[in-house]
Amino acid sequence: MLLSALFITPTDEAAPSALVLDGAEVVPISLATYDNATVWRARFTLPADRTSSYAWNGDTYQVAGDLIGDLRIAYVSCNGEKVGDMDREGSERNAMWARLRDEHRRSPFALMLHGGDQIYADEVTQGHELSQDWPDKLPSDPSRAALADLHNHLRERFFDRYAAIYAAPELAWLAARVPSLMQWDDHDICDGWGSLRRSRTGSPVGQTLFAAARESCLTFQHATVDGDLPSRFADPGGSHLGWSIHAPGLRILAPDLRSERTRRSVMGPGGWTMMEAEAARTSAGHTLLMSSVPLLGPRLSVLEMLMVAIPSMQKYEDDLRDQWQSRAHRDEWRRMLRLVRGMIEHDGHDLTSVSGEIHIAARAVMDLGQGRHLNQLVASGVAHRARPKGWARFIGALASLGEAPLPEHPIRIRPLPGQSARYVAERNYLILERRAGDWSARWDLETSGMTAPLAL
Repeated sequence: MLLSALFITPTDEAAPSALVLDGAEVVPISLATYDNATVWRARFTLPADRTSSYAWNGDTYQVAGDLIGDLRIAYVSCNGEKVGDMDREGSERNAMWARLRDEHRRSPFALMLHGGDQIYADEVTQGHELSQDWPDKLPSDPSRAALADLHNHLRERFFDRYAAIYAAPELAWLAARVPSLMQWDDHDICDGWGSLRRSRTGSPVGQTLFAAARESCLTFQHATVDGDLPSRFADPGGSHLGWSIHAPGLRILAPDLRSERTRRSVMGPGGWTMMEAEAARTSAGHTLLMSSVPLLGPRLSVLEMLMVAIPSMQKYEDDLRDQWQSRAHRDEWRRMLRLVRGMIEHDGHDLTSVSGEIHIAARAVMDLGQGRHLNQLVASGVAHRARPKGWARFIGALASLGEAPLPEHPIRIRPLPGQSARYVAERNYLILERRAGDWSARWDLETSGMTAPLAL
């Protein structure tokens, strides 16, 4: 395993001490500097076929790195809220992180997948005259100096959020022991990025916002910078941030659904090139496809028609356009489903799609015929407070209408094990397990507790 350890220190402090691995030392290097802090990175390797450890600052950290035999993977998403997240009381905010930490102590995780919205950066635009009213009002012709000042303002505000969230003791304890793989979504940039009108995202302010968010994503989610992307990334140049991991009997695919997104497309040329190359590749075992927005879901065209008719609902248009199921993306959705169907049919390959984004727990199944199915598992969110139960009932009723973007392959929303409703409005995270080659999934629901295992 090729790993990175990330450190944050005040600017007036010395560099962090070296990591120690089997007597060898790895000295951290400076990765990024901010007004009052420096971010450091130490790259190192650990074996991928057994549990091992590294030491730092007198403490030893066990890493359950066996990716060959039985293993457990944690999946989380939506680590925050759009308004006031920095002001929340820590034990309430991080209650599910504490449960995940205790679960790791009981039976260790080999990997932790973060499926989008690692931070909620929507408030970073506040406090600067160019972005204070984003995205409703924009300056007509900002100067280069003003945009440079805006970039520094945004960059510092992104730092504040990542640093505060990563310092939470529940997450920090886990992140020092479980390798993380991250995929960004809109709130890592701003609410609805890519689904907003091009006059907003393509404006000087919009592009400055995206640049600051992207740099912060590389630094804090991937411990890297442009020109130094790890080999898992499909495009070393970084035109999109899609990546893949290949281990014995396991492939993890994480296409980037934000960098190339527009109001008419979810992925751009780079993303499709990555996915088509993976579809043509022979990969034994099981594929986990991380789709930051759910790949399978209910018929959203009904809601979109309501929004046209009811002015007070039009403010939610971007939220629906974010989804694969939006009318704006229907042809592209079919394209992705056909590609995934082909991956499953190729040598009888198994594939499970995992997603976050919608702040509820759910699962869906697409019937592929001949006893094969595409499973979609949704775990959202680990810190975002639960949706109203009425909303879960409403979209559950919407799901009862059924959906079949590929007419021969109907999609059905199925209840989680032990649940009667299609959607569960509780905070949650997901556990994926491989035992003797067989995969299963369990949700830990904040009120209802751990579900029974679901065979995949």
